[in-house]
Amino acid sequence: MSKFASAVKTFVADENGVTAIEYGLIAALVGVAIVLSAKALGVQLGATFDDIVSKLQNK
Repeated sequence: MSKFASAVKTFVADENGVTAIEYGLIAALVGVAIVLSAKALGVQLGATFDDIVSKLQNK
């Protein structure tokens, strides 16, 4: 039973898996932030170009 307890203690102390999960979560959050900012920028660019087109058509 001491081998099992030792294996469990080693597993709990191992932080490699936790680090990989943390990096994965950070990458996912960065990806979401990029998508949301690109979407917002796209809406603003669309509105800007629509404004330019309407101003050019009125002249």
